[in-house]
Amino acid sequence: MMGKVDAGHKLHARMRLWEFPDEYVIEPTDGTGGSFLSVSRVDGSMKLLGLYLFVITERECVGSYLGHPIYKVSSMKILSCDHSLKSSPAEQKSKETEFSSLLNAAEKTPGLYFSYDVNLTLSLRSSLNNIENNVGFVFVIETAKALMDPGDHKAASKLVYYWHKDMPDFIDLVLEFLSIGIPLFGGGMELCETYEGIMYFDCSPYYSFAAGDWRLHDLGDEAKTLPLWRQADPRYCWNNFIMEILIDNKLDPYLLPILQGRKDTIDVTLVARRCTRRTGTRMWRRGADSDGYAANFVETEQIVQINGYTASFVQVRGSMPFEWEQVVNLKYKPKFEVVNPEKAPQVAERHFLDLRKRYGAVLAVDLVNKTGGEGQLCEMYGNAMQQITNEEIRYLHFDFHRICGHIHFERLSRLYDQISEFLNKNRYLLLNEKGEKIEEQTGVVRSNCIDCLDRTNVTQSMIGRKMLEMQLRRIGVFGAEETISSHPKFDENFKILWANHGDNVSIQYSGTPALKGDYVRYGKRTFEGILKDGWNALSRYYLNNFCDGTKQDAIDMVHGHFIASTSRDMTAQPEKGGLEAFASLPLAFSLVLAGIVVAFMSLKQVQRYATAYAEQSISCDSGSQ
Repeated sequence: MMGKVDAGHKLHARMRLWEFPDEYVIEPTDGTGGSFLSVSRVDGSMKLLGLYLFVITERECVGSYLGHPIYKVSSMKILSCDHSLKSSPAEQKSKETEFSSLLNAAEKTPGLYFSYDVNLTLSLRSSLNNIENNVGFVFVIETAKALMDPGDHKAASKLVYYWHKDMPDFIDLVLEFLSIGIPLFGGGMELCETYEGIMYFDCSPYYSFAAGDWRLHDLGDEAKTLPLWRQADPRYCWNNFIMEILIDNKLDPYLLPILQGRKDTIDVTLVARRCTRRTGTRMWRRGADSDGYAANFVETEQIVQINGYTASFVQVRGSMPFEWEQVVNLKYKPKFEVVNPEKAPQVAERHFLDLRKRYGAVLAVDLVNKTGGEGQLCEMYGNAMQQITNEEIRYLHFDFHRICGHIHFERLSRLYDQISEFLNKNRYLLLNEKGEKIEEQTGVVRSNCIDCLDRTNVTQSMIGRKMLEMQLRRIGVFGAEETISSHPKFDENFKILWANHGDNVSIQYSGTPALKGDYVRYGKRTFEGILKDGWNALSRYYLNNFCDGTKQDAIDMVHGHFIASTSRDMTAQPEKGGLEAFASLPLAFSLVLAGIVVAFMSLKQVQRYATAYAEQSISCDSGSQ
């Protein structure tokens, strides 16, 4: 089902770390009899991220996924592997200190999960499709060494990128390969793996190539016998980049794919998978890049196992898929700026063709305001979608704030009425007692607001509830008119499940729990929840302006979006200015500044919420008399 790792590639589940003056020694203690791993502290061999090694030192078992234990990373330790830094010039040591601060920020990354037995980076639907349908075509270039160094993944990626962009006619490419005697099996564009002198490629006519996609995860039944890292989807593998040197040294038992997201379980399991292609923090990563990869893109899978049946439903969220940004400038709401507006339709098309390939039909639900600053983005998104919508890609705008206000979230039923036909048509995945597929999900709902956090989570929880009820009726657990609300304890647990899910997705992106979480948690807005929203808004302002820049640099470093230099040839660093100069002032000044600006705005907003809440309460009291 979910590609379980072959016994021959079993990961070490327990290890002991020995620290010696000249090396680190990692000893497997799980009874597998594996060899020790030695990491030099002198010359940096076996280094990750330049001259450092990431080691998980504590874990917590948080439940199971499809019968396999799931662990959460409780703590990590970063080990230095370069003694030469002790005698480095002062300028180099200063740079190393800055580098270490990024590593320390990466060390605190929240929401990291892993399993020794099951591939968490693929949804149940994706895993089954890979095994049954052998997604994509594959060809093998057996004369790879005549083209390039087979171990140079970056050079290989550049070559494939050149082919993909500059040779649009795939037939010409195939004929060229055949003319020089390279055997082809199928056909392809994406470099999946360079392994023992053989290069594997995966082809899809809709795939927009991005450097780093060289995992071999679409080879059908063969995938079940591969090491777990080779089964992982690189889009959702948090440590995809920092595993590279271990991969080069063929250390499969030490290669542990890690997922950033969230795993919650009651009678239902929720799994969040955060995409690493454009990952980052709230104000520092907006919109999409030129390849169509969207910021804060998260796949959420809702799974229920009952009476021998397994049901799964997948939905996604992500920033509006064209190039736009908000430049951090101490304002509470920096101005939205669209970058390269003329390219918006092409960027959106790349994004949705990729979704179409991976999920089937796509319904984009846009929850932003129709007016004000958000209205500018809404208009750009709508215009871009007009050029690419068809029977399989649809766009729907729902002005969440105008229709639901800040307290009437029950009006989301109007949205459900508009999307129910799509949900009923494209269904969900359902397996019977024998593991046979009796229903299949053939499409996905993609939701977004500005941050893809607060309005989005309220909306996704509503969709998840409706689909779970549909699944339970199909299985025979619920009657025709029965709902989750008919079972108060289950209803309460389901709300808490989605509220926790939304809070953790929000913490990873914005640094605070989700706003409007009281509605998801309790089914109604509360005065306490409104006050918490005001406090979280203030906290977001401070984090966005004074903390998230360093955090963004650390994220980019971990995912290989830039490589921190360790060269002894130092170049003069530009003098800090603008916001960086403010950020270097004492913390107290930052707090006071944030408090002055945001407290006033947040309290005004809370006052409006409280007035609306009081009016609603009075209305309800009048109605009951």
